[in-house]
Amino acid sequence: MTINCPKCGSGCIRTKNFAKKAGSTIGTVAGAASVAVGVFRSAEIGAMAGTVAGPVGSVIGSIAGGIIGCLIGGAAGGTAGAKLGEVVDNNVLDNYQCLTCGYAFSLHSSQADYSTQSFP
Repeated sequence: MTINCPKCGSGCIRTKNFAKKAGSTIGTVAGAASVAVGVFRSAEIGAMAGTVAGPVGSVIGSIAGGIIGCLIGGAAGGTAGAKLGEVVDNNVLDNYQCLTCGYAFSLHSSQADYSTQSFP
């Protein structure tokens, strides 16, 4: 789908994606932080898995379990935040900007048909 500027008609358009970027960052931090609370459980599981290699394996397993838990939580939070931010970008903010004239607009305003509307 080609998006043209509703002001000048140019096809040179960029997306700003401010909410998507912010949502992804906030979601990643929140996801990792929420898992950090439960990191002891992940470390416990890693320690049990590492007992096969003895005490050193138990320590390495607990550290690896904690790190993997935080990474998974951060990835899940980042994905959820990016999706939420994408919805905000597309429905609330003027996410598109014309590179020719600088006009910022939303997808809804660029697809509006003003020829059928009557103005007072």
